Amino acid sequence: MIKNITEKIVYIGVDDTDIDLFESQYVVPNGVSYNSYVILEDKIAVMDTVDRRKSEEWLQNLDTVLAGRKPDYLVVQHLEPDHAGTIAIAMERYPKMQVVASDKAVKMMPQFFFDVDMSGRTIAVKEGDTLDLGGRKLHFAMAPMVHWPEVMVSYDSTDKVLFSADGFGKFGALSADEPWADEARRYYINICGKYGAPVQALLKKATGLDIAIICPLHGPVLTENLGYYIGLYDTWSKYEPEEEGVVVAYASIHGNTAEVAKKFADILRAKGAQNVVVHDLSRTDMAKAVEDAFRYSRLVVAAASYDADVFPPMHDFLHHLAIKNFSKRRVGIIENGSWAPTAGRAMRAIIDSCKSIDVAPTMVTILSSLKPTDIPQLEKLADEVLA
Repeated sequence: MIKNITEKIVYIGVDDTDIDLFESQYVVPNGVSYNSYVILEDKIAVMDTVDRRKSEEWLQNLDTVLAGRKPDYLVVQHLEPDHAGTIAIAMERYPKMQVVASDKAVKMMPQFFFDVDMSGRTIAVKEGDTLDLGGRKLHFAMAPMVHWPEVMVSYDSTDKVLFSADGFGKFGALSADEPWADEARRYYINICGKYGAPVQALLKKATGLDIAIICPLHGPVLTENLGYYIGLYDTWSKYEPEEEGVVVAYASIHGNTAEVAKKFADILRAKGAQNVVVHDLSRTDMAKAVEDAFRYSRLVVAAASYDADVFPPMHDFLHHLAIKNFSKRRVGIIENGSWAPTAGRAMRAIIDSCKSIDVAPTMVTILSSLKPTDIPQLEKLADEVLA
C-alpha cells in the first residue's frame, strides 16, 4: 500500500492477511500490518523495513515511491524480524545507503545478518542526536525495553510526526474495519505489557514534543484525538484498570468447575456488578483473557486441582499475568477438588508473586460439584470482590 502521510512522508507498508499467529502465539484473525515509511527530502530516509514474508511487495512499493532515486538512509527503530527482516535485501539493492540505528541495534545486527558486510555502512545514534535530510531533521530518542533494548523513536520536527516504533501499534491489517482500542490493547498488554516503566519514560519524552501525527510500526497512522491514544497508553503502562468490571476466568476438566464459575458470574450480576466477563481458559484466546484481566478492575479465578497442583490452563493464564506485571487488582479464588484440593494453594502462590494485589479473604473450596450448601460461600466471596 502506498499512501501520502504528508507532502514529503509516504507510507509504503504492507498488510499480511495470510499470517495465522503473530510471534507464533497470538491469534490475528484480521492479520497484521508491517508499516514502513519514506521521507522524500534532499536526502531520502526509509523508516524501517518489513517482515521478509512481504519483502517483495515492500520493495515494489519502495521502488515506486523512489521513482528512480536512491535512498540515502535506512532508519532502523526496532530490530525485531517483523520490522527488520528485509534489511539485508535493502542493503544489497542500495549499496550506498547507510543504516541509522541505536548503538545497541548496530551491535546486534550481526546476530541477524552475519553474512552481510556492514563495515562503514552503519551510523550509531544516541539520545538527542539528529539526522539532517536537507529540508528537515530527524530527532532521535532512545526507548530501551519498549519492548526490546535497542529500540528508539524518531521525531520529524517539520511535519510534527512521531515515528513510534512498536508504540501505539495494534493487531489487524490496515484493510480490517475494526475498533482501534480492542486490538491495540491486546497488542500492548501481550507484547509490551511487562515494560510499563520504560513506556512511562517514553511518554514523558513525548510530552515535550509537538506531535500532530503518530506513525507506528503496526496498525493505522494516528492523526486525530491523539490525547485519547496517549491517555490509554498512560493507563495501561501504569497497570491501572481501564474500566470497572470483573473477569471470571475458569479452568474446568469435566465441567463442574465451569458450572461454579458461571453461577458465580450470575451472583455477581445479581449484586449489580457491571462488565462481568467470563473466560473458559481451555478454549478462549489466551491473549484475550490476559487483555481483559488488565482491562478490568477485578479478577476471580476458578480452577480444578490437578496432579497436586492446578489444572494447566489456569497455570498458563496466571503465568502470563505474572510475567506481564499484573498488579493493582482485587482477586478472588475458587478451587475444586475431589479428595485433596490443591488448586487454591497453587493459584495463590502465583498471585502472591504479583505486586499490589488485594486477595479476597474468602477462598471458596468446592468438593467435586456445586451444591446448594456452597452458595453462601460464593455469595460471601462475591461481596468481598465487589467491596
